[in-house]
Amino acid sequence: MAEVGRDKGAIMKLYENELYREDIAYVAQLALPWEKLKDKSIMISGATGLIGSFLIDVLMYKNKVNDLNCMIYALGRNEKRAKERFEVYYLDELFCFIPYDINQPLNRNDLGTVNYILHLASNTHPMAYSMDPIGTVMTNIIGTQNMLEFAVAHHTTRCAFASSNEIYGENRGDTEKFDEEYCGYINSNTMRAGYPESKRCGEALCQAYIRQKELDVVIPRLTRSYGPTLLESDTKALSQFLKKGIQGEDIVLKSQGTQYYSYTYMVDAVSGLLTVLLKGKCGEAYNIADDASDIMLKDLATIIAEYAGTKVVFEIPDEVEAVGYSKATKARLESKKLQNLGWKAKYDIDTGIKRTMQILRKRSNYGKIINNINSGI
Repeated sequence: MAEVGRDKGAIMKLYENELYREDIAYVAQLALPWEKLKDKSIMISGATGLIGSFLIDVLMYKNKVNDLNCMIYALGRNEKRAKERFEVYYLDELFCFIPYDINQPLNRNDLGTVNYILHLASNTHPMAYSMDPIGTVMTNIIGTQNMLEFAVAHHTTRCAFASSNEIYGENRGDTEKFDEEYCGYINSNTMRAGYPESKRCGEALCQAYIRQKELDVVIPRLTRSYGPTLLESDTKALSQFLKKGIQGEDIVLKSQGTQYYSYTYMVDAVSGLLTVLLKGKCGEAYNIADDASDIMLKDLATIIAEYAGTKVVFEIPDEVEAVGYSKATKARLESKKLQNLGWKAKYDIDTGIKRTMQILRKRSNYGKIINNINSGI
């Protein structure tokens, strides 16, 4: 595994961090039906992302410590990034990185049967929505079809399509939290609608493959996720808050901050994904969220500022930023359905945020590296 930045010699890598190793071990020791993955294979798109990279760390830990013997096929566009991120086991016989553009058909007949597929690849931050709206839509539709077609051709036991809290649209004012049957308003005649509408289409495509191709598909719905595996390119508000906090700078809030959202620390997001993959019912969607991590944006900014010893300042977003921001004012998810499968969150928002910052602070010169990245150095 490797660091967020580029100065390899000066930075503590994630896998060297005790707290990060504790997080890996915690998920790996959960009472899940791991035997379903024993001597099997799993393909993960979006492998170097915030969620995918931690998931792979967990599975490789299980391979080493618990003799899971699960072959991992990691898909991603950037082979250089993958070699740095997964350097500890890049040459391991149970790990195989496949350079791949999700918008192209995946023709790998040499792989034979691939037992499980987790489709995580997606543009998931505001700048991508505004700067690459076509790529955002196509990844969620064409990319999903490519994964489903591959699953059919390779006799996959189960496919999981990682959907989003954004499929719920605007809260109509008739509920406090969204359950899996809720459907709010989305103005489809806007550029920003590309992400939620294409995620909705991806879910509908999964249902079509279940019916027409008899494919087994489950749909975990992730909410706003965070953790020390965040990418330097991530422009979500929380990711920007964390970067500022680690650098000891004021936290910049580009709204009144009254948006009330659900958030999930990477540990709980991945444990939720695995629960849905291994215990969920075909065709069903499951929210991954917890009440203890529901918070208003201004309060989230305050937690980070107080921990960083700085303050919250207000700034008007520029035109490009504003276009990419979600218009939802309240998006809290109900997770009773997932809890009925035995899932339980470990971290509340305060603990998860502070843990993230503790892990990132341990990595020397982190603030300098982030500044270099932002400056294009």
